[in-house]
Formats: sequence, structure tokens, C-alpha cells
Amino acid sequence: MNLFQKAKTFRGGIHPGEAKELSENSVFETMPNPAAILIPLQHSAGKAAKPLVKKGDDVKCGQLIAEPDGFISAPIHSPVSGKVTKITPAATVGGFPKDTILITPAETNEYDFMETLNPDKVTPAEIKERVKQAGIVGKGGAAFPTYVKLSPPEDKKIDVIILNGCECEPYLTRDYRFMIERTNEVVSGLQLIMKAIGVDKGSIGIEDNKPGAIAKLKEAVKFIPNITVDVVKTKYPQGAEKMLIKAVTNREVPPGKLPMDVGVVIQNIGTAIAVHDAVVKGEPEITAALTVSGKGINQPKNLIVRVGTPLSDVIEYCGGVNEYVEKVVVGGPMMGVAQFDFSAPIQKATSGLLVLTEDEINAHEETPCLKCGMCVDVCPLGLEPTKLARLSKLDRLEEAEKLDITVCMECGTCTYTCPANIPLVQWIRLGKQRVMTMQRERKSA
Repeated sequence: MNLFQKAKTFRGGIHPGEAKELSENSVFETMPNPAAILIPLQHSAGKAAKPLVKKGDDVKCGQLIAEPDGFISAPIHSPVSGKVTKITPAATVGGFPKDTILITPAETNEYDFMETLNPDKVTPAEIKERVKQAGIVGKGGAAFPTYVKLSPPEDKKIDVIILNGCECEPYLTRDYRFMIERTNEVVSGLQLIMKAIGVDKGSIGIEDNKPGAIAKLKEAVKFIPNITVDVVKTKYPQGAEKMLIKAVTNREVPPGKLPMDVGVVIQNIGTAIAVHDAVVKGEPEITAALTVSGKGINQPKNLIVRVGTPLSDVIEYCGGVNEYVEKVVVGGPMMGVAQFDFSAPIQKATSGLLVLTEDEINAHEETPCLKCGMCVDVCPLGLEPTKLARLSKLDRLEEAEKLDITVCMECGTCTYTCPANIPLVQWIRLGKQRVMTMQRERKSA
């Protein structure tokens, strides 16, 4: 039977060039320790962590160096053994300086990991606590502390866990390599997440452009009746939570609601690996797995990199850039962030580092709106991007609010498909931020 006959999907979306052939056959390499490590105190959504070390302190690899400051906050561990040189604001891949712990690595690592736990005997409470202690954050983009997702409110009845193996952003092949190289650990991580939340049904959602990973996952779960591999259509943004839930379960998450409101928790493939490693190996989150790709990098690779490694070191390890490079992006080309300071470090949720040439960024001059409606047709959330962008540009925030601008997930499908080359998602993002500020001011008034 054709694996892809019943590929599921959602309304709207686009299919940009995938460009995954640049790195999809590159097995993971572990990059050596850099000459300097820079650890921002904020790697996740929520509040920054509070430092537990000071200048001059010696630290071990895996040692807790910053504790969470509130429920939505994640602890931080040293990714190397070495000496703390200072704590100071420094550049980050998000574009804004953050307080950062600078560490000079020692020649060798002395490890300070947590005790290992038996995955067959570990209790739900122990899994949650271990995930919290390990500082694991989501790898799907938002970097939400995983512990929080494993602790849904009692009134939210969760009946299915979905692992997101879509990896729908062009170029990125990190999750694909995880599914190929660490198949059993992916399944183990899913089982631990299911156990932690008390859910009997698990699903791995994966796009139909990954036949090798599909075959390996199906083989791995063939004797596990409560876990399925759900093949979905290759389409961007299939990996967005609401889109994947629609494709796999046919449930729709209402505007302003969360997946748990329809009985679903979604985790990324990389998050499942991190949960497995934290429980089975006692390893806190001290590395990031990422794809380094694009026609501007000399040696595309999939890497395991110490958190805190400067972008410049990663680029150098991959053979440097060629003469045609035009833009460097952290993340994917659709939702990633262009970089201007290459001293900024890799963070826990960094999924990719793209070095793009002029023909890859496809830059064209903006022209007046053609009123073609293409952006409306492809919006997976059924919004009106051209109208929202225009209202944002004119600062007509109340009207934008009424048209659900805050619902926008900033996937960029509208900008990609616009024949007039209008930066729709950029205007919408700006307007969305202003509307959210207006809403906060309204509540506090």
C-alpha cells in the first residue's frame, strides 16, 4: 500500500521549495567546545532565570548555573566545564541584548549530570520533575518550558499527545535526522511524555516527503498499539500546532484557545529526545541540534552544538561562507530571524543557521497591492492579511483588533505568496505587538 495515499492536511498553506537536499543526508556531527561560551539567562518564553554563579566561579558541565524565576521560566546548566569570566548584557539571536553568563571552557569536561532513572519504573511525577530540573524547552520555535506543557490544568482533559515531525520549514533537516538516527529514543520520549500526562494515545505526525523516517518510525511502533504514525501532506505551515491538530485529529482550535482546550498536547521531535535523555541519561539541556545550510555556506551540516556557542564559531566549523552570501538567518527562512551580530550564541531552541545567497532570498521591489486575494487564499487561519497589514501601517489598531490580528501566528505564507512583494507579515507583526500593548494598557487602566 502506498504510504502517502491518505495524507491528511488543512485548508490554505503553500509549498515553497524545500531545499532539504543540501543537508538531509548529513549525519549529526558533534562540534568541539568553542573558545568562549555565552549563556543568555533567557532561553524560553516567560521570565529570565536568576544566576547562581558569579565572576571567577569554576563550573562543571551540567552544573546548575541559573534557577527559574517563576512557573514559566526554565533553569540553565553549564554546557561545559570552565570558569565564569563575567555576567553582562550581550547580543542574542533574537536581536535584543540579554544578560549573559560568559564562561571560558576548560580543556576537558568534568560532568555533573543528574542520576539516571528507569523509564519503565519512573512515575509521572518523577518525569515532570526531571523535565523541570533539566531545563527542557520546546524545540518547535516558541521555546515554551516543557514542564508547563506537561502540567495542564485539571479541567483540561488531554486524550492524545502528538509529536510534531513535520519539519515543514525549508532547509531544516534536524528533526528528520533525529527520526532516522535516534528512532527508538523518539518513541521512548513520546512514551515518557504520555506517561507524565496520563494519556493512552500518542501520534507522530510526519510529512509525506520523509519516506525513510516514516518507514523507520512505523517499524519502531508496530508492536505499540497506542502509538500511530500519521502521514500528513507536505505543505507549509503543516507543522504549526493548530494545522497539525486539524490534520491528525480533525479538531479545530478556536481563536484565542490552546491545543489543550481541544484535548491535545503537541511536542516537537527534539523535545521528545531531550525528555528521553534527561530521564534515561540524567542529561540536562546543554546542547542544541541544528541544521546549518544554504548555498552561502561551504559545508552544510547537521550539528550537535553546545548551547552558548557563538554563531561565528558554527559558521567557521562549517567551512565558512562563500562570496555569494547575502543574509544569515537563525531558524527557518519563513519564520527565522536575520542576524547582524555573529557573536550572538546558539540557544536551546535554535533549530537552524541558514547562510543564504541573493537568489535564495528572492528580494524584489515592493509594488502596490494588486487586490488579487492570494494572501487570503493561503492564510491557514482564514485571516485577511492585506487588510491587517494596511490597518497596521495606518495605526488603526482597534479595527485590526476586531479582525483578529492577535490570532496571526506570523507564519509568513502571505508574504511568500504576495505578487506585489509587500512585507505583509512584518506589518502584521508590528500591528499585533501594538494591539497587544493596547490590550494590556486597557486591562491595567
